Amino acid sequence: MKIQHDFAASQGGTAGEPPLVHPERPEPRFRPFKALHHFRELLKDKEDTEQVFHIFESLPRKNFRTDAAEFALSENGRAVRAQEPSLPELLDDHERLRAMPEGSLAHAYCDFMEQEGLTAAGLVAESDKFQQKRYGDLIEWYGYRQRDTHDLLHVLTGYGRDALGEQCVLAFTYGQSPALGHLFIAYGGGLNLKQTVKSKAPIFKAIREAQKMGRACPKITDRSITDLLARPLEEVRREFGIGTPKYYQQSHEIYRSEGIDPYDLLAEGEAQAA
Repeated sequence: MKIQHDFAASQGGTAGEPPLVHPERPEPRFRPFKALHHFRELLKDKEDTEQVFHIFESLPRKNFRTDAAEFALSENGRAVRAQEPSLPELLDDHERLRAMPEGSLAHAYCDFMEQEGLTAAGLVAESDKFQQKRYGDLIEWYGYRQRDTHDLLHVLTGYGRDALGEQCVLAFTYGQSPALGHLFIAYGGGLNLKQTVKSKAPIFKAIREAQKMGRACPKITDRSITDLLARPLEEVRREFGIGTPKYYQQSHEIYRSEGIDPYDLLAEGEAQAA
C-alpha cells in the first residue's frame, strides 16, 4: 500500500535550493511483516542499529512529506537550513561545543557522547549501511535532522542508553513525530523486556510517559540546534516542558531493589532463563 501525500512531488522552493522531493525518490510503502522481521533481528542484537532504519522504512509516517514541506519551505526552515546544512559536523566538533558556557546543553551532550563512546558520524555510518543512495532533496535534510538529534534527545530527556531508556526515547520521538516505526519499537521492545526480565518495574508506564512528554514538547528538530546547545541545559528543559521521567526513574529503583542492573537487562534475562 502506498502512502499518499497532498502536494506535488515536483514542488520545490526558490531558485537554487534543493528540490523538495528528488524525482528518483521512491514512494514510501507500508510493509508491517518486513518490519516484524527486522524487529526480530534487532532483538538478537540491540546494537544492530541498521535494523532500526529498516523498520522505519517499512512503517513510514503518512504525513512526513507534508510536514517536511511545511517546515523546509518556511522562512524559519530556510534560516535553520542555512545555519545547519548538516548536523553531524556540528555535533562532533567537541572543541567548538566545549567552548560554549559551562552548564550548557553542549557540555552535557559532550559528556554523554564521550562517556558512551558515541559520535554523530557513527549513527550516519549505520544509516548508510541501510541506504547508500543519497538524493540531496529537502525530504532527506529534514529526515536526517531527526536521525542526528537522537542522542541529543537522551541528554534533554534524561533517558539513558539502557534498554528501557532507548524505548523511552523512541516513544518521546513518536510524540514529536508520530511515525509507527518509533511506536512499534518502543512498545515491542518494552514487551520484550517484560517477558525477558521478571520485575515489577512499570515499563509500559515509563514508555507511555515518554510518549506524552514528546507530544507536549515543541518540535525540537524545528529549532536551531546550534542555539539550543549554547543555552543552559535546565533552561532548555524548562522551555520545552521536559520534566523528570518519574516512571523511568522508578523502574531503575525497582530493578536495583530486585538485584537487577538496569543497564544490563538482557544479560539478566538470560540469567533468569537459565
